[in-house]
Amino acid sequence: MGDIETPESNVPQQSALISVLPSKEFATSRKGMLLIAEVALSFISFVCFAASTAAAFVTVPVLAFLSALFLLFAYSTKLNERFKGFRWPLMDFMRCVASSIIFFIVSIMAVSKYADGSSKAAGIFGFIATIAFALDFYFIFNELANFLKQGGESNEEPSRQQDEFSDSDSD
Repeated sequence: MGDIETPESNVPQQSALISVLPSKEFATSRKGMLLIAEVALSFISFVCFAASTAAAFVTVPVLAFLSALFLLFAYSTKLNERFKGFRWPLMDFMRCVASSIIFFIVSIMAVSKYADGSSKAAGIFGFIATIAFALDFYFIFNELANFLKQGGESNEEPSRQQDEFSDSDSD
């Protein structure tokens, strides 16, 4: 009799699953849509590379998929706000730059060197992933440039002003 599942017994499992999925607010944001596109395109490219004669390139989409999936999870669960000392925007920028360059090179090689259809499909999805990663690093770069133009975080300005007007001599 204890084996019968009631809808109430699924509530903790459903809430655990919902807490892992990105919120609707984040998923509809520009960053959320780019990360979801990066995850999906990297995974599709991985599947195509795994089925092709260019299987040696399968590492690139796997690493891009895992890193994008980690950042999707981190941003959607606001893990980045809990670990403030970690340089999230810089890490995200470097991930996007490296992924876009490597995806572009691997996609050119897959399309030009291999003749089978899955290699060509992997290359095409790699080119689309390159565009998604390049858009992401462009937007991150613009945000970082605006951040640096403003002089950093707003909570650092009061301490900087306090240091400028300080009368103490510290030798």
